[in-house]
Amino acid sequence: MSKNSIARLAGLFYLAVVLTGIFNLVYVPTQLIVWGDAAVTANNIMNSELLFRFGIVSGVLCYISFFVLPFILYKLFESVDKNYAFFMVALAVVSVPISLFNMINKVDVLTLLSGAEYLKAFDAEQIHTQVMSLLRSYNNGISVVQIFWGLWLFPFGYLVYKSGFIPKIFGILLMIGCFGYLIIFFGYLLFPNFAIPLFVELPASLGEIGICLWLLIMGAKDKPAEGVN
Repeated sequence: MSKNSIARLAGLFYLAVVLTGIFNLVYVPTQLIVWGDAAVTANNIMNSELLFRFGIVSGVLCYISFFVLPFILYKLFESVDKNYAFFMVALAVVSVPISLFNMINKVDVLTLLSGAEYLKAFDAEQIHTQVMSLLRSYNNGISVVQIFWGLWLFPFGYLVYKSGFIPKIFGILLMIGCFGYLIIFFGYLLFPNFAIPLFVELPASLGEIGICLWLLIMGAKDKPAEGVN
C-alpha cells in the first residue's frame, strides 16, 4: 500500500473510534443517566434498553477499532522514528483489554435489570443502588484507562510533528493533549471536589479530530504538508 492509502485507512479507523466513542461515552450517558437519582436512571435504562445495548456495542466496536488503529499508524510513521512508533503502539494497545474488561460493568447493569427470578430477593431500591454503583465503577474504569489514552498521544504527536507530511500543529496539539488527559485523571483523583476546566481537554480533542479528518481527507504525501510547519 502507498503511504497515502495507509493514511486514509488510518483516518477511517480513527473516524470509527471517534464516532463510536462519542456515542458510547457522551450521547448514551446524557440520554439515560441521572447521577443524582438511581431510580430515574434505572427506569431510563429499562425504558430505553435498546439504546443502552447499542451503547455497549458501540463501545466494543470503538475499542476494537482502537486496537487496529495504532498498527496502521505504525506503518505510516515507522520511517520517521521506529522507537517512538513502537511506544505509540504499546501505550495504545495496553488500554484495550482494560477498556473491554470495564464494559462488564455495563453488561452487569442489564443483568440486574433483567427481572430474573433470583433478583426478586432484592427490592427495587437495592437494585437501583447496585445499578448506579456499576455505572460509577464503569466511569472509574474510564478514568483509569484515560492514563493510556493520554500517554499514547505524546509519541503519536512527536511522530506527526517530525513527519513532514502532516501539519506540525496537529503534533503539537496531540503532545499537549497527552498532559491534558493526565491532568484530568490526577486532578479528579487528588482533588475530587475541584472542577477541572473544560479547556484542559481541548488540545486533545482538536488534535485527535483534526488528525482524523486530515488523514481521511488529505492523506499523506511524500512531501512536506502545507500549513503550519
